[in-house]
Amino acid sequence: MRVEYINPFVEAAFNIIKEVLQCEIIRDELYLKKSTQPVMGVAAIVGLAGDVEGRVLIDMSQETAIKVASTMNGEELTTLDELVKATITELANMVTAQAVTKLHDLGFKFDLTPPAIITGENMQVSDINVEALIVPLGLPHGKIEINVAIRERLGV
Repeated sequence: MRVEYINPFVEAAFNIIKEVLQCEIIRDELYLKKSTQPVMGVAAIVGLAGDVEGRVLIDMSQETAIKVASTMNGEELTTLDELVKATITELANMVTAQAVTKLHDLGFKFDLTPPAIITGENMQVSDINVEALIVPLGLPHGKIEINVAIRERLGV
């Protein structure tokens, strides 16, 4: 996986989350996960297609998602309802849009799918033959992992 694909997502996630939540963020060490991996409970997933293929996953616990959505909406939310899901979807949209703009400026051409939210316990995401790079972010609301699995398309 080329670092040129990863850095814009890491920078965008860091900048957008810091801006919308108005808090300090601690970035932990990056690590790789195998092709099948558990998610923490709430994950916004965005697919990529074009010169590259893959996906970006913004992963967090349900508790963290509720706290993040509460801050973004300026009101205390207590359950993982449709407003929380829509807010996390919008967060994913903002992060991926900024990252893709940077990548397009660098000459990479690909499209995004609209973000989708998956929720629940004991879920796993599988990517065939692609390892995912994980960027853990620590914030007062809890831990968020930016999970990027991208590979170049053969023959493009």
